[in-house]
Amino acid sequence: MEAQQAQRMERELLILMRHMTMAGPRGPGKHSGLDRSAYVLLSRLEAQGPMSIPELIEAFGLASSTLNRQTTALLKNGLVERTVDPGGSVVHKFRVTEEGRGRLKAERDRTASGLDETLSEWTPARLERFIDDLERFNTDIERMTGRPWPRTGRVPQ
Repeated sequence: MEAQQAQRMERELLILMRHMTMAGPRGPGKHSGLDRSAYVLLSRLEAQGPMSIPELIEAFGLASSTLNRQTTALLKNGLVERTVDPGGSVVHKFRVTEEGRGRLKAERDRTASGLDETLSEWTPARLERFIDDLERFNTDIERMTGRPWPRTGRVPQ
């Protein structure tokens, strides 16, 4: 990659992250209230199933104090619950509650609506190329970091 391409890519990714942070309508009843960390953690737990703090550390490469703080907030808000490890370990795992699934679905629906509006003029072929390239970009990063995101081929509803 040439330096100019890297700079353009960095700028566009920065802008994309900003758009994702600011996306969607604001105001009472118009936002699920999930912050970025809650959205990411709930999405991972939904995709992979119950996980312990050590498993979350491995998956995200974050400090245990960060994940303890984030899971405590999820517990407090009723978005996850602690479960016993079916494998018999003394380590507790976190599982998404019905409330958590509902809030995650609301957030996904809000995001999908914004994407639908943004991409309404794209042809199906162009959209499919973009999705394929985005998936390739993400899986290349996952391969490099050794932290793959579980993909089942099924998109959560």
